[in-house]
Amino acid sequence: MRRILSILLENEPGSLSRIVGLFSQRSFNIESLTVAPTEDDSLSRITIATLGDDKVVEQIVKQVNKLVDVLKVTDLTERAHVEREILLIKVLAMNEKTRSEVKRITDIFRGSVIDIGKQVYTVQMTGDDDKLNAFIEALKNETEIIESVRSGTVGIARGDKALRA
Repeated sequence: MRRILSILLENEPGSLSRIVGLFSQRSFNIESLTVAPTEDDSLSRITIATLGDDKVVEQIVKQVNKLVDVLKVTDLTERAHVEREILLIKVLAMNEKTRSEVKRITDIFRGSVIDIGKQVYTVQMTGDDDKLNAFIEALKNETEIIESVRSGTVGIARGDKALRA
């Protein structure tokens, strides 16, 4: 099962490598990882998407909580949450038919064309993993994908629950 862990930790050199090291030492795969400072510059928030059953995730959470720099760990998938990822994708748009089809698909998925070249469109799309995968598949049926990059999942609990120190 796919799980999303949110980790609040001190914004210190080496903090991220200790977290990633835990996953590596125990042969847990990280599907995606994002990290950035919070509203408090002394703290960072890491969002890790991983695959594992309840027992595996429980072990990960216990091990991460033992690290000195870590203030709090939350499994977002255990509660109502919002998750998003950003995709930037460059596609071939050589003729009017292809350009209009790329624009139509982008509009359907509520994305936006952010750069136009002579033969290439760059599209920005945000959403969950399933939406981005569906968008990519729709584009593959209409044109050639030249390049793509994804940010990795970020997530936040719904309502008044917050990850704070």
